[in-house]
Amino acid sequence: MSDRAAELVAALAGLKAEAEEQIRSAADGEALQRLKTDYLGRKAGRVTAILKELPSLPDDARRPVGQAGNEVKTAIEQALAAAEAALAAASPAEAADLTMPARPIWRGALHPVTTVTDEICGIFRELGFTRAVGPEAETERNNFTALNFPPEHPALDAQDSFYLGPATVLRTHTSPVQIRVMEAYQPPIRVVIPGRCYRRDPYDASHAPVFHQVEGLVVDEGITFVDLKAAITFFARRFLAPGVKVRFRPSFFPFTEPSAEVDVECPQCGGSGCSVCKQGGWMELLGCGMVDPAVFEAVGVDAERYTGWAFGMGLDRAAMIRYGIPDIRMLFDADMRFHAQFVDAP
Repeated sequence: MSDRAAELVAALAGLKAEAEEQIRSAADGEALQRLKTDYLGRKAGRVTAILKELPSLPDDARRPVGQAGNEVKTAIEQALAAAEAALAAASPAEAADLTMPARPIWRGALHPVTTVTDEICGIFRELGFTRAVGPEAETERNNFTALNFPPEHPALDAQDSFYLGPATVLRTHTSPVQIRVMEAYQPPIRVVIPGRCYRRDPYDASHAPVFHQVEGLVVDEGITFVDLKAAITFFARRFLAPGVKVRFRPSFFPFTEPSAEVDVECPQCGGSGCSVCKQGGWMELLGCGMVDPAVFEAVGVDAERYTGWAFGMGLDRAAMIRYGIPDIRMLFDADMRFHAQFVDAP
């Protein structure tokens, strides 16, 4: 071992003895932290400064100096840990102030749209429906063509829908899952399909470019409009109130014929007229109708043997009806004052 190496080993031994003595006489945790920085700090530590000379030593001298340095570092670290433990044991524990009020804790809650979605699917589960899901990025064929949309329909325009490619679109409704289900399974079919949808709508009190829908589909032999009215009326009275009034108005959708809009008596004013129902006494709940034979033809279902009905409903609108929410934008804002109202909501 070279003379320089011997000097460094001796210096390390001296630092070890000096550090242990100072650690034993340290009065508090701050003093221990200063000693740790003084001896073992990465930039200006005294032990670290000695070990930085290792690259300049001959090869046969590096090992004894490095070994001595590691031993000194370990000894100092152990002495510091023992001193910290002794100080902690000697310090009296702080008495708890039992008069101090507890900190408020945000318990968390399901989003109102999530609550409404689960409730709606649960109601239709009682009628024998199974929940189905599908991708949010859809083919133009599943989203439009197979659902009997004519090529010139405005919904196919890029100004109304979000296209990801020449024939791929962010789904504008959950109806494409109906196509996937009918192509994958033979009747009888009873599915309810919740999911997120996208349209180029303005972001205002009643519209959002991202929204939530739930679809229902029934396909079987002998299905009639009477079955549709009975199921939708049962759902509305389970979801809103047992005696709520329900009315069906003729409408048009490309994928159902005949089609209808379903309104319910405003649950806020009982039909007398208020700001929620825009003084009309009724609120639009959903659209529905008998599945158009052209849709059955597109998915290979025998329209001579089978009939079916379908409905589509905005889950955001359903949450607004259920909880009396006046502005759809409140459902998308991260305002805990709004969401805290639903911690104990049914």
